[in-house]
Amino acid sequence: MSSSELRRTALDATHRALGATMTDFAGWDMPLRYGSEREEHVAVRTRAGLFDLSHMGEITVTGPQAAELLNFALVGNIGTVKPGRARYTMICREDGGILDDLIVYRLGESEYMVVANASNAQGVLDALTERAAGFDAEVRDDRDAYALLAVQGPKSPGILASLTDADLDGLKYYAGLPGTVAGVPALIARTGYTGEDGFELFVKPEHAVEVWQALTRAGEGAGLVPCGLSCRDTLRLEAGMPLYGNELTTSLTPFDAGLGRVVKFEKEGDFVGRAALTEAAERAASEPPRVLVGLVAEGRRVPRAGYPVVAGGEVIGEVTSGAPSPTLGKPIAMAYVDPAHAAPGTEGVGVDIRGSHEPYEVVALPFYKRQK
Repeated sequence: MSSSELRRTALDATHRALGATMTDFAGWDMPLRYGSEREEHVAVRTRAGLFDLSHMGEITVTGPQAAELLNFALVGNIGTVKPGRARYTMICREDGGILDDLIVYRLGESEYMVVANASNAQGVLDALTERAAGFDAEVRDDRDAYALLAVQGPKSPGILASLTDADLDGLKYYAGLPGTVAGVPALIARTGYTGEDGFELFVKPEHAVEVWQALTRAGEGAGLVPCGLSCRDTLRLEAGMPLYGNELTTSLTPFDAGLGRVVKFEKEGDFVGRAALTEAAERAASEPPRVLVGLVAEGRRVPRAGYPVVAGGEVIGEVTSGAPSPTLGKPIAMAYVDPAHAAPGTEGVGVDIRGSHEPYEVVALPFYKRQK
């Protein structure tokens, strides 16, 4: 796809003025980095970073049976989400394969916002629209109605507090409330994909530049920096957060991915994939699938997605994500491995990097957990 065909966010000119290196991500022209991705990563871990996430896909579901539709369409129990709260869940195919992982916000009594990954947004929209048949509910494509900014890091509450009168102290993790940021109406959510405290701000696209600039000014004294997709990936990797297309795919069920807890069989009524997921749960109980583990390099060579994990001359798994870890100072990876080699400290495990078996330590996820 040529750069002229890529979609651009409302902050495109801002990114270019800041000298961002741009890249094609799921059909969007997005900032990869502004300078040093390592420095951006460290800023989020120690101070604060500002992200443009406007490529994410917002889908609004409204109507008297909005909750019933979402309970049928998704694997989670959306009916128990209280107004102002959010829930991590998944949408699966009839065969149990993961179509996408999602966050669902309950905005009102009968109004929900589903946020899908950019690469899957159209597919999620199509699936929800198809599954809405027979329900008194409307599925609306609101991808063009929002720009999404995220301020993440230990200094983010103080930075945002200077621009809003919303009760940030009372805003829990995975909750959202309407308010204003720099005088602009926004949905302020305490969510993120970095492993740090932080906020995601849903605003109208015409207000995106104004809010970005206000956050930049408010964060000057706190060391806030603009951050691109590259450091977002290493931050989520250190935090052990799965990425669709790497740790999650249509060939895996939530139980294969070690995320069977998001499937709520106890909810009333049928849901898409229930029968297949029941079988997957039973299979996982009797024949445990490969386990998602962390790997920390003993050397300096970086593993990449698709590299074989080996032990005793046999392939025992596959790397799903790998990168140098700025926080640990070593290369790290997430990988699915056979249960027999999944325990932290298992000896003799390596990664086949272009024919060379590099030694790796098996560790529990996440690699990094922030201090509360």
